[in-house]
Amino acid sequence: MGERMVPDAAWYGAQTSRSIENFPFGDGERLPMEVVRGMALLKAAAADANLAEGRLPEEKAEAIAWACGEVVSGRMDGEFALPVYQAGSGTSSHMNLNEVVANLANVRLGGKKGSKSPVHPNDDVNMGQSTNNTFPSGAKVAAVLALPGVADALDGLADALKAKGKEFAGVVKSGRTHLQDAVPVTLGQEFAAWGVAVAKAAARLRRGGEPLLELGAGGNAVGTGVNTGKAFRKDLIAALNRRTGVRFRVAEDGLQATQFLTDFAALSGAVRCAALDIQQIANNLRLLASGPNTGIGEISLPAVEPGSSIMPGKVNPSICEAVNMAMMQIQGLDHAVALACGAGQLELNTHMPLVAADVLRELELLERAAGLLAEKCVEGIEAREERCRANLERSAGLATILNPRLGYDRVAGLVKEGLARGMTLKELALEKGLLTEAEYGKLVAESTGPNL
Repeated sequence: MGERMVPDAAWYGAQTSRSIENFPFGDGERLPMEVVRGMALLKAAAADANLAEGRLPEEKAEAIAWACGEVVSGRMDGEFALPVYQAGSGTSSHMNLNEVVANLANVRLGGKKGSKSPVHPNDDVNMGQSTNNTFPSGAKVAAVLALPGVADALDGLADALKAKGKEFAGVVKSGRTHLQDAVPVTLGQEFAAWGVAVAKAAARLRRGGEPLLELGAGGNAVGTGVNTGKAFRKDLIAALNRRTGVRFRVAEDGLQATQFLTDFAALSGAVRCAALDIQQIANNLRLLASGPNTGIGEISLPAVEPGSSIMPGKVNPSICEAVNMAMMQIQGLDHAVALACGAGQLELNTHMPLVAADVLRELELLERAAGLLAEKCVEGIEAREERCRANLERSAGLATILNPRLGYDRVAGLVKEGLARGMTLKELALEKGLLTEAEYGKLVAESTGPNL
């Protein structure tokens, strides 16, 4: 397309320069570097495979692999300024990487930057590759490498909740359904249940990442493997596995892997489910801590900052609110991923940069929010036992546990009388000699089940 002026200090080339001009969306919309690093790992593996197959000289292969390592290390991050919103296959960012790697390799070999140097961005760095396969495969590599940290953060949150479950095991309180009084539970049972929910979300996330181990890399354009040797895909994946320690595998069908992005949608769905559970838990914490004097007030959340610019002494559930917003953002990103995954046509889905970027942003948000909720909120929660006991005594749900002992009609009468006289069911039952203090306590304890 003609000559192009490129800054002397830049390691990229003419195609990147054009793309920077063509897609001026700003730094806030940059493609995540994890995708670029994932592609760089693939290119290093491709160089290994091309060397093994005798298609690439040793000095070029080693220089390309070294240059890819420089990209993976993060030292070249400033060379990748392109936004998510670019060519739909990710060609702009892919060529950005090819140019940077080629220039680094040429200087490594004692030459100069530029496409006329020995290492060519298309002929050498891109040998055996196509954007249509390299970009989504690089995004899969990035997501797979990110998953352990996210799952570990969820496990940490689950452990924190379960630890509170043990700590609060003896704190009996009123359960609530429909936000109305229900039968007794322990505060520990509530926290333990939330811990199980988050642990299941972590397991679901790990399962959701398994299909991403299948890579279409080496499929070249539409997935048929044109212009590559018969063993290239297998050799590429084997080299990638040696470099990452992960068990990636060759796609069962190269065309399917090129056309469909729903493996990303499945992982995104698992992230969304985790976000839904955490959002509900954050809301539960806010409700139980509400007040502290005019709300439920059964727990105290750690105070992390002043809550008001006008009301002295006010402390808000800021961590829960921040986490809630992050979980809502994840749900929005998941919707964008679903729309993009269903928008492909024929041999290619041309919405890959959006899918890759949003899935990685979901993972980052989930990891940070889970760690934040555990460290700055859950671990410092304290039970307000007297408030729990007082709320339980006033709970209309106690009528249910008195039924087997006193009968439905008698308990219904006690409820009516209690409302009229402003007394609790316990007070009326004791006053009328229907139960002793010990018998009442036993009924409450038994009502919470064996986990007490």
